[in-house]
Amino acid sequence: MALPVFDYTRATSLEEASKLAAEKGDKAVLMAGGTDVILLIHAKAIPAELVIDIKEIPGLDEIKYVEGEGMHIGALAKLFDIQSSPVVEEKMPALCDAARYVASPQIRRKGTMAGNICNASPSADTASILVAMKAVVKVYNVKGEKEIPIDEFFKGVKKTVLEPGDVVTEIFIPELKKGEGSAYFKHSVRKAMDLAIIGVGSKITMDGSKITDARICMGGVGITPLRAKNAEKILIGNEITDELLEQAGVAASEECSPISDVRASAEYRKDMVRVYTKRAVKKAVETMA
Repeated sequence: MALPVFDYTRATSLEEASKLAAEKGDKAVLMAGGTDVILLIHAKAIPAELVIDIKEIPGLDEIKYVEGEGMHIGALAKLFDIQSSPVVEEKMPALCDAARYVASPQIRRKGTMAGNICNASPSADTASILVAMKAVVKVYNVKGEKEIPIDEFFKGVKKTVLEPGDVVTEIFIPELKKGEGSAYFKHSVRKAMDLAIIGVGSKITMDGSKITDARICMGGVGITPLRAKNAEKILIGNEITDELLEQAGVAASEECSPISDVRASAEYRKDMVRVYTKRAVKKAVETMA
């Protein structure tokens, strides 16, 4: 596979990576696992004159859960390590499911969750569950560090709010409190190496038998991960029944505007949103802390 000519450097600190990226602007690209970046460079989808490899920067590969806070997933934490982490499986099993859905075992041993969201594909498996769970993207820049709510992170196909010099350091997911549960489901033609036809992530909060809060996010049905806000409103304040789940599923399907392509028609995607919204909400309730 012949690649276009570009310069390559290994950054050994966040400051170095940020300075280099800021100096080169949109002609620079940061690389962690490289499973998306290399393909995009080969396809000339990004005008990379400089590839900045951040794998040598220490302290970015940690997966840590802090009681009373939540899950800290470093920017260099591999998807395979996330899916096989006992603490992630115990505290946030939906994150394990989302990581496990990405591509193949070989890709997951190289690719990162941070890279998955920075690639900003509308079908990114980890994006929908991170939106549903109100994740925060932590970013380093020599001008100052910042925290970006995941709801504000995606701007379009392959577009995020990240600016030249921004280096993602961590994804933080608030802990699931008592009465809260989450779930992620992906629908694709094949179980491996296939983009999601649709994906649905959910986070449900209950007080007794009633839903007090709901977040549902759909992937693969818009230019960014899309909240199903009407479906959420239908759920809140009510008890779970098959009829309520159907109403929420229908509402979610009516909120999205998918396209037809070689993998599925728009009509099929909308119906699968209906089906998988019901499944995601039901499983989130069933797996509550």
